[in-house]
Amino acid sequence: MPKYVYEGVNRAGKKVSGEVEATSPQEATNQIRGIGHFPSMVKEKTAGLAVPTTTTKPKKKFYIGGVGQKILTQFTVQLATLQDAGLPLLRSLKILAAQLKPSLMKDVITEVSTDVETGNSFSESLGRHPRVFDRLYVNMVKAGEAGGVLDTVLIRLSAFMEKAQALRQKVIGAMTYPAVVIVIAVLILTVIMTKVVPQFSKIFEEMELGRGLPPQTEILMSFSRVLVDWWFFIPVIPVAIYFASVGIARTPQGRLTIDRVKLKIPLFGIIFRKAAVARFSRTFGTLLNSGVPILEALTIVKNTVGNEVVASAIQHVHDSIREGESIVAPLSESKVFDMMVLNMIEVGEESGELDKMLHKIADNYETEVDALVSSLTTIIEPAIIVCLGVAVGFIVISLFSPLVVLMQTLATTK
Repeated sequence: MPKYVYEGVNRAGKKVSGEVEATSPQEATNQIRGIGHFPSMVKEKTAGLAVPTTTTKPKKKFYIGGVGQKILTQFTVQLATLQDAGLPLLRSLKILAAQLKPSLMKDVITEVSTDVETGNSFSESLGRHPRVFDRLYVNMVKAGEAGGVLDTVLIRLSAFMEKAQALRQKVIGAMTYPAVVIVIAVLILTVIMTKVVPQFSKIFEEMELGRGLPPQTEILMSFSRVLVDWWFFIPVIPVAIYFASVGIARTPQGRLTIDRVKLKIPLFGIIFRKAAVARFSRTFGTLLNSGVPILEALTIVKNTVGNEVVASAIQHVHDSIREGESIVAPLSESKVFDMMVLNMIEVGEESGELDKMLHKIADNYETEVDALVSSLTTIIEPAIIVCLGVAVGFIVISLFSPLVVLMQTLATTK
C-alpha cells in the first residue's frame, strides 16, 4: 500500500508532519483529518522521496473577462449548503462543477477539485486562481481549514457575500433609472442643438434682422455652432476623462485624492462614506468571527475595503494594535467614522465581542445606505425633470424672442 507524507497543523494551530498508508491521496487526507490534523500538503512517498501524485488536468481555455460576483456568490452558497449537509468537499466540488455551463468558473472549479483530489488543501487550491478568489475568500477558507470548521466558515462567507451582493444590486438598481433619464435628456438636447437650432439660425440670417439678436439667442446660436462644428469631440471628452481618472487612480496619491473627493461630493459623499464603513465592519467582523488573527484580518480588510481614505485609517489601526494600543484612536483621526461607530467598536473591544458589534454596525449602516439611495433617487428624478424643463424653456425663449421682436417691429411700421 502506498505511503503518503504530509504537513499541516493540529487543532491547537501548531505545525505537524507525518506519514500514513492509504490507497489514494483522498483516503490519506481523510485519515490525517481523522486524527485531528489539517493538512496543507499531502504527497506520495516513492523511493524515499516525496513526489506529488499527477493527474491529467483539462487544457485551459481562454475567456474574456472574469467571474461575476453574482456567480461566485451563488457557488459559495451552494458549496456551504452541501458542506452543511455533510457531503465530502471533493464530491461537493465535482457536483458543482458538473452543473455549471462551459465557462471560466467551470474550468476553475474543475481545476480546484483536481488539486484537492491530489492532496492539496482547499485554500491552497483556491489561491492559485486570484482572478476568481480574492485574498478575503482564500484567507477565510484557510482559517476554516485550520480550525476544522470549514462548513461554518463557508456559511458565514456565503452570508457575507449575499449581503454585499444585495447592497450592490440595490445601489445599482436605484441609480439605473436616473442614469437612463439623464442619457435620454442629453440625447434630446443634443438633437435639438444640432438639428433644430441651426434651422432657426438660417431663418434669422434670411430675415436680416436689423436690430440684431437678443443676448440669450446669440449664446444659444454660438453653443449650437460649437456642437455642430466640433461634434466629433463630444464622445472623446468622456473617454478622455475616464482614461485620465484611471491613470490618476494607478498612483497611491491619486487614488487617495479621488477617494477623498468621493467622500466630499454633495449627497453622494454620504452614501460613499456609509457604504465604506459598512463594508469595513462586515468584512472585519466576518474575518474575526471566522478565526482569522486580528492583524491578518486588518491587512485583508485594508486591501478589500475599496476606499483609500478608509484603508489608510485601517493601516494606522494595524500599527496601533501591533504596538499594544486600541482600535478607536486611529479610526477617529480619519474623520470617516461617526462617534456612534467609534463608541460601539470601543464597547465591543472592551467586552470581547468586537465581531458581534461590527456586524451590528454593518447591519445598521447597510440599512441607512439603502434608505439614502432610495431618498436620493426620489430627489434626483424631479431634479432631472426640472433641469430638462429649464433647458428646453431657455431654448424655446431664445428661439422665439427674435420672432416676437420682428412681429413688434412690423406692427409699429404699419
